[in-house]
Amino acid sequence: MPPMTLVEPTGRYLSFVEREEIAILRAQGHGPREIGRRIGRDASTISRELRRNAATRATNPGYRATTAQWKAEIAAKRPKEAKLVTNPRLREYVQDRLAGSVRRPDGTIVPGPTTPAWKGLNKPHRQDRRWATAWSPEQISHRLKVEFPDDESMRISHEAIYQSLFIQGRGALKRELVTCLRTGRALREPRARSRNKPQGHITADVVLSERPAEAEDRAVPGHWEGDLIIGTGRSAIGTLVERSSRSTLLVHLPRLEGWGEKPYVKNGPSLGGYGAVAMNAALKTSITTLPEQLRKTLTWDRGKELSGHTLFALETGTQVFFADPHSPWQRPTNENTNGLLRQYFPKGTDLSRWSAEDLEAVAHALNNRPRKDPRLEDTR
Repeated sequence: MPPMTLVEPTGRYLSFVEREEIAILRAQGHGPREIGRRIGRDASTISRELRRNAATRATNPGYRATTAQWKAEIAAKRPKEAKLVTNPRLREYVQDRLAGSVRRPDGTIVPGPTTPAWKGLNKPHRQDRRWATAWSPEQISHRLKVEFPDDESMRISHEAIYQSLFIQGRGALKRELVTCLRTGRALREPRARSRNKPQGHITADVVLSERPAEAEDRAVPGHWEGDLIIGTGRSAIGTLVERSSRSTLLVHLPRLEGWGEKPYVKNGPSLGGYGAVAMNAALKTSITTLPEQLRKTLTWDRGKELSGHTLFALETGTQVFFADPHSPWQRPTNENTNGLLRQYFPKGTDLSRWSAEDLEAVAHALNNRPRKDPRLEDTR
């Protein structure tokens, strides 16, 4: 056994003296809680110490202070080789979930827009971004435990993935893979949240307070949240997210005939694709593909694109309710999903160029990402 040091560590780490006390108390039959109380440490600290640093030889098993001190010092040595460097199988899994291709339900690859080579900068402002499966590091970390429950080598924390992407010298993942993260930032730094400014006139019978109580707790499926993501040239895509399962539908909103050809007419019909008439028709087409019991209510922001909500409710049987002014948190699932979709449909790009089939492929990719809530894994 290599020589060990008995230099007193900081209070954060167990000392050799404390390990001797743990060995004596453990030999006397005390459990982690009692040992922790006696030496002034948390029970979880004692439990980890016994699990990680106990002797493993069959001839002399158990916890010994000298062996534990030696193993702790070996584990604390720096620098260490990154796990993604030493485990090619794990590295391939992480890279595929970060930068894999977007596919239609039949497995056909959708290439998405052509983008320039990465130059070490943040995501381009109001320009196309690369389409990828784009699982977050946290989703990858949790999914490994599901797909490889008995393989401890297939484990990595989300922070280790971030460090491999952002810290120079870790040498595991290519730096350009930061473009596959939702934020698209080249460096880790906070940024201000955008402010939503909904508008529109809403009558008293369709305000959020009138929505059925069962929609609030997400226990019963069939309650949806909706909004638009806007592109250039009055292009838009409708987004619908079910509150219980978090399933996403993308509504294709093509520009109407005559857009860009006829001169603008004040108070004339909207040809941009998300006027009241076009919006009602597109929403009706999308939501009526669902069984009636799965389309009970729809919560929208205050945009005037759904000013024909009365006719929509009459034709589909789906009640429409509107969030309060300046209150995007009242549609939290939809707001979060819109943020994820901006990775595929950045601000400042023409959204009318994508077909209904392309939107279906993106929705399929989003709906098949791992869910943070394990109860949602079976609802995909």
